[in-house]
Amino acid sequence: MYAVVATGGKQYRVSEGEVITTELLGPAGAEVELRPVLYVDGEVVLATPGELAAVAVKGRVVSETKGPKIRGFTYKSKSNQRRNWGHRQRHSLVEITEIGMA
Repeated sequence: MYAVVATGGKQYRVSEGEVITTELLGPAGAEVELRPVLYVDGEVVLATPGELAAVAVKGRVVSETKGPKIRGFTYKSKSNQRRNWGHRQRHSLVEITEIGMA
């Protein structure tokens, strides 16, 4: 049994007990409910919004991490205008605790 969930503009294939890295969803220990896009359980495949209304995918935020450092540099020639910038995106590690019919 597995499901495909959508969060933060991305889709993830998840099963119970799996830990995924998503955009920041909340503090550690928070319970989250993810929106299913597809649900597969053996021969049963649910994909339409009406069918998926009965499916619940629940998880727990385990911790918070940071993504890779992104470095940028902009300049304009002949004017001595330069700028360095950097960014690290914050992510949540989410453990999928339950996938099933609500």
